[in-house]
Amino acid sequence: MATAAQWLEGARPRTLPMAVAPVIIGSAAAYGLGGFRFFNAVLAAAVAVLLQVGVNYANDYSDGIRGTDDNRVGPLRLTGSGAAAPRQVKFAAFGCFAAAMAAGLLLIILSQAWFLLLVGIGCVAAAWGYTGGRNPYGYRGLGDLFVFVFFGLVATLGTTYTQAGQLSAPAWIGAVGTGLIAMALLMANNVRDIPTDR
Repeated sequence: MATAAQWLEGARPRTLPMAVAPVIIGSAAAYGLGGFRFFNAVLAAAVAVLLQVGVNYANDYSDGIRGTDDNRVGPLRLTGSGAAAPRQVKFAAFGCFAAAMAAGLLLIILSQAWFLLLVGIGCVAAAWGYTGGRNPYGYRGLGDLFVFVFFGLVATLGTTYTQAGQLSAPAWIGAVGTGLIAMALLMANNVRDIPTDR
């Protein structure tokens, strides 16, 4: 049974600033539009952080059961190291996804941006499908594209829209910039994993 400290390490807290950054940028754009709403920003941050932790646990589970993490370097892998049972890690991922969906639903209700229900479903599907399922897109070299879309465009523009009800040029510029930085971080991670990925 994994300890609380191991679960925290498995959540990979060092990745969380990349989840919060688009919310800050999107909120700043909303402020520029005269529509900043603190509680909506907090909900957007909760969605982003919970999705990030969820995808970290989901990747831990999926890579662990495939044997990809057997000789990994870097942060602790709960499944690959045997610190936690695969089923527990999968449930932790799904629990985070469920909590993110609950926070997202409240945000949608407050903002009346009902079309974001489909976007939210897409976020959870993308979070699981990165390394999960029968044909994970992360194993096909598509992770960078999805990270740009979801960590850049969706997170930033969604934050702005759920506060201001509209978008702006600064929101788009911030979304593209954040997406490119997220891609760079993923590429750095992938470079580290080249020996074991082979």
